[in-house]
Amino acid sequence: MIPLINPTNNKPLIKEGTEYKDSDGNIFPVINGVPRFVPADNYTNSFGFQWNKFQKTQIDREAKNSSFSKERFFVATEWDKEDLTGKNVLEVGSGAGRFTQIVLDYTKANLYSIDYSDAVSANYRNNAHHGDRLHLFQASIYEMPFPDNSFDKVFCFGVLQHTPDFKKSVKSLVDKAKPGGEIAVDFYPIKGWYTKINAKYMLRPCTKKMSHEKLLNKIDRNADRLIKTYKVIDKMGLAMIGHRFLPICDINRTLPANLSKEELREWVVLDTFDMFSPAYDNPQKISTVKKWMEDCGVKVTQAGFLTYANNLKVAVVRGIKK
Repeated sequence: MIPLINPTNNKPLIKEGTEYKDSDGNIFPVINGVPRFVPADNYTNSFGFQWNKFQKTQIDREAKNSSFSKERFFVATEWDKEDLTGKNVLEVGSGAGRFTQIVLDYTKANLYSIDYSDAVSANYRNNAHHGDRLHLFQASIYEMPFPDNSFDKVFCFGVLQHTPDFKKSVKSLVDKAKPGGEIAVDFYPIKGWYTKINAKYMLRPCTKKMSHEKLLNKIDRNADRLIKTYKVIDKMGLAMIGHRFLPICDINRTLPANLSKEELREWVVLDTFDMFSPAYDNPQKISTVKKWMEDCGVKVTQAGFLTYANNLKVAVVRGIKK
């Protein structure tokens, strides 16, 4: 069992009823089953909104014959299921719990999972049935309620580019791993000079300022037309250029194959909202993240693109803390 601490003063926390307290009298409430260490209103509100709205969309067990998240998790980490038995695993940026579900359903690890947003409420609804193997918290990547050098494994998928300071976030992850512990991250990569020349980065200065409801409604109203246009561009052989300037997620390169028409529409609305709504979106070169890991004392064992689920690619840096 990992002891809990006040992340601002490192003093031990004791649970009393529906709150945690330290010896100085600082109190952290438990709301909807989840201890809360950050203000409810923060820069990740868009994620809290989207994951409570699309609570089950990306959960493998909720989709027929889906192993999308499972494949991404085990390809990106290369962790052995049996080896995780009894290990303490830290997940940072859990959203609605798509990878939380994978760890709990397919391994016997003890999972400590945090998210800065109220997406933890959706994760709790999706995964609380696992009982005391899941320890879920609303907390900051920069101030986690655990001592340093605590975890056997640490992973953070699809999150680092959405934090205010990518480099500082990497250090925070490494700090929580034990010496000899493994860290695995995946993130939005900079592939070249052209990475930010697309509809997403051209429109984000406006869309991230819109109310979440207004933005989601606009995407939902136009989803069918955009999906149709995407497919037409694809058939014309103009995907490399045409898809770049279409204000819709890249269906072929980011979504599961063989979705039903209804499932595809739901994933498109969700992923397009996820493109345009976050306060931060700062992709990085794989070589840069590798160097940051190494500067934190990690022996990097993987730095590059990995392929999963019908030839989708994900940028992964993975290593062992010295």
